[in-house]
Amino acid sequence: MALSDVFLTPLGFAALAAAIPILILYLVRPDPRRIQFPTYQFLTEDQRENESNPVFERLKRSTLLLLQLLVILLLATALSTPYVSTSQSETVEETVLVVDASASMNVQSDGGTRFSRAVSEAQDAVTGTTSIVVAGAEPRVELRSGPADDAKSVLTGLSPTDAPGDLRSAISTAASIAGEGSRIVVVSDFADDSAWRDAVRVARARGLSVELRQFNGGGAGNVGIVSRSFSGTEVTVSLKNYGNDSVTRSVSLGGTQKSLSLGPGDVRSVTFQIPASGGTVTLSPGDDFPTDDTASVAAPPDAVVDVLVVTNDENNYLTTALSVIDSVKLTVKNPPTPTDGNYDVVVYSNVEGERLLAGNLQAGRDAIKNGGGVVIQAQSPMPKRYDDLLLLSPNGTGTNPTLTSPAKTELMRNINFPPPELYLQGELREGKALLKTADGTPMIATAQRGSGQILYYGYIESDSSFKYNYQYPVFWKRAVYDLAGRPPLSALNEQTGTRLSFENETSITTPEGAVTASSVRLDDSGFYEVDGTRYSASLLSESESAVVASDIGATDNESVASREEEKTAPDPLTEWVALAAIGGVVLEVAYLRRRGDL
Repeated sequence: MALSDVFLTPLGFAALAAAIPILILYLVRPDPRRIQFPTYQFLTEDQRENESNPVFERLKRSTLLLLQLLVILLLATALSTPYVSTSQSETVEETVLVVDASASMNVQSDGGTRFSRAVSEAQDAVTGTTSIVVAGAEPRVELRSGPADDAKSVLTGLSPTDAPGDLRSAISTAASIAGEGSRIVVVSDFADDSAWRDAVRVARARGLSVELRQFNGGGAGNVGIVSRSFSGTEVTVSLKNYGNDSVTRSVSLGGTQKSLSLGPGDVRSVTFQIPASGGTVTLSPGDDFPTDDTASVAAPPDAVVDVLVVTNDENNYLTTALSVIDSVKLTVKNPPTPTDGNYDVVVYSNVEGERLLAGNLQAGRDAIKNGGGVVIQAQSPMPKRYDDLLLLSPNGTGTNPTLTSPAKTELMRNINFPPPELYLQGELREGKALLKTADGTPMIATAQRGSGQILYYGYIESDSSFKYNYQYPVFWKRAVYDLAGRPPLSALNEQTGTRLSFENETSITTPEGAVTASSVRLDDSGFYEVDGTRYSASLLSESESAVVASDIGATDNESVASREEEKTAPDPLTEWVALAAIGGVVLEVAYLRRRGDL
């Protein structure tokens, strides 16, 4: 049997080394002088003594030595912490709460919401040590191993989101932070898919107690907006009837209102013209689940992008690609025809330099000044009158170059650019090359000019196969929206639960107030504004709008408020051994006193 099976700190036996100097002193101490009497008896005794071992006889005779060795042994034993194993009962008091804060917890019934009742129940489940995991679009650990007062304070400050939830991930997170013997209490409507059951099974397989408390009141007959799409300046929303009865709903946006009839399980769509700056699509009458009764639509004040193409030899591939872009109003002018009006983007393509008017160039400069953009397309020869609008300093032509990898920008994302047969060589005057040849000549480059932008497009159209590529109109759509400073409507309107990210920290106005950050999670439906650009977030989730949840059943639950566990634990005997050592010291003192040494 190992010492560790009997002693908690076997190293304490090193104290036995204190016996070594005591033994040495006793062994080297000289014998006392003895006086021999001339009698036969004493002579015989002396003869027997001489025949024995004097060293061991000295140890045998020394009671004091034995007492001192006993005290040292007892002290070393006490330092080694001897113990016996005993069975102990322990009450489990560590709780991990999983609070469902998904959109469906906003369902109203009996004067409250599912979420308010779930939080009240969670307050009652708080124990001495409590952790809190919130199940939203992303699980969040709001408190880890905190005292009861902190847990109740955190629960009081929680609120439901308007985003779909991931209950499975939240339960898995709770299991990962739960200590041995902890219990997990899940408060939810359990209205999403059944994937959470897998997480519960895994947690229970680890020996954790998992208690499920369901709050699924209300929500019968829900009708909600489940999808939204854009085409040009129009938005189409789809409604679904989750109830068992036929219903009629009025749908409105801005000053327009339309009526739809839906049978049980029906999905119907309706299309609206988007008003300037957008608005909110609203269902009337509402129901127990108000979150999916509205859908926000963000749009710029002027949704139309005015594009002017200045050319003397119209590139039909270019003008066709521009004309099919949603919200683009295309105008084509042939110099020396004067240009009038204001444009968001001006494109110069295949222009005869001697016919180019100052007013034609001024249209581009005005577009840049007003926050728009200019595109200069390569041609040979390049008109010298472009002057400051041309980002390239031309230096002859080259053929069949090798292209480097495009820059990782939204404009260039997932577009495969073929090498041109003929191209203009030269150096970049300003800005940044997004695509260039192996010798460093920019093929596509951009430059910020005040509040506007300039784009250099280095493909000479007559000597390029890119115009035949299906990605050609994709590039021009991105370029026009980027130069005009107007993201497409699909980029301005997100689903709740997603995230808006920016290159630097900036001020973001959310439905709950202003924050300063480089990204924000869209947990609340409504509008978000960043640097003058307005975004929207709406639920738009068929699974989350299916708020009627069946009872999870007794077989899925394990109701355990608290429990006791039998554990084997060491019971130290140090104090008893120490008392024995003190007793040995008392005996030593008593012996010395009796012998007359004290």
